[in-house]
Amino acid sequence: MTKNSIYNLAPKKRHAVIGMLHVPALPGAPLASSEFSKIKDFVVKDAKALSDGGVDCLMMENFGDVPFFPGRVPAHVVAMLTAVACEVRATVNLPLGINVLRNDGLSALAVAVASGADFIRVNVLTGARVTDQGVIQGIAHALLRYRSEINANHIKILADIDVKHSAPLASRPLKDEVEDTIKRALADAVIVSGAGTGKPINAQTLADVVAAAGDAPVILGSGVNASNIRDFKSKAWGFIVGTSLKKDGCVENPVDVKRVKELMKVLN
Repeated sequence: MTKNSIYNLAPKKRHAVIGMLHVPALPGAPLASSEFSKIKDFVVKDAKALSDGGVDCLMMENFGDVPFFPGRVPAHVVAMLTAVACEVRATVNLPLGINVLRNDGLSALAVAVASGADFIRVNVLTGARVTDQGVIQGIAHALLRYRSEINANHIKILADIDVKHSAPLASRPLKDEVEDTIKRALADAVIVSGAGTGKPINAQTLADVVAAAGDAPVILGSGVNASNIRDFKSKAWGFIVGTSLKKDGCVENPVDVKRVKELMKVLN
C-alpha cells in the first residue's frame, strides 16, 4: 500500500470525520466505577450513535484511565480494550482506530490486529515531549519494526504533531517536526490539535502543518464542532471529533446522535 492509502478510510469524501469512542475508566484504574460489561455496553452504544449520525470512522481510546501510564499499559488493559474493540467491530461497519494512552503504540497495534481495526494513533511517535506523565520519548523505531514483525503493515499510523497536554523538551521549528514524523518516523498521516481535549487549534499552526506535510493527510484533532467545521474544510483532510458530539458538550457523557447529524449536515 502507498502512504496515501489512508485516504481509503473515507472513500466517499475527502473530508473524513473520525468519531471518538471515549472508554470509561477500566477496572484497575483509579476512577473505575463500572463493571466491565457495562463499559462495553456504553462504548457500543456510542459507536451506534456515531454510525447512525453518519461519521466515516471511529477511534477508541482508554480515556478514563487517568492518570495514564507514560509507556506500556498492564496486560488487563490490552485484553479489555481488545474485547471492547471486537464488540464495536461486530456491531458497527465502520473503519476503527485504536489509541492506548498515553503512548503505548505497540499495545494499540496489537489490539488493532486482534480486533481487525484499521489504524492506530500515537501521541509521541518521534522526538520527546514533557507531559503530566513526565518525559515521553518517541517510539517509531520500535513500533515500525513491530508492525513489520507481526505482518501488520496494512494498519496505518496516525501521529500527533506538537501533541496536546504537552510541551516540547527543546524548541525546534514545527516544519522540522512534521517532516521528521512523516519522512523519518514513517507516519501515514499527522494529527494537529489544540492545547488540550476539546480545545480549538490555532489557525496558523494548522496552516503551517498542512504546508509542511506535503501529500500526507493532515487531521484536525480537537476543538471541532458544527459551528466551525466549515471553516476548516479547505485546510484539513479529516477531523477527529469527540467532545462536541456528546450530550451537552461534556466529554464524559454519551454521544448525542442529534449533534452528530448536525455536524455531518454542515460538512456535507
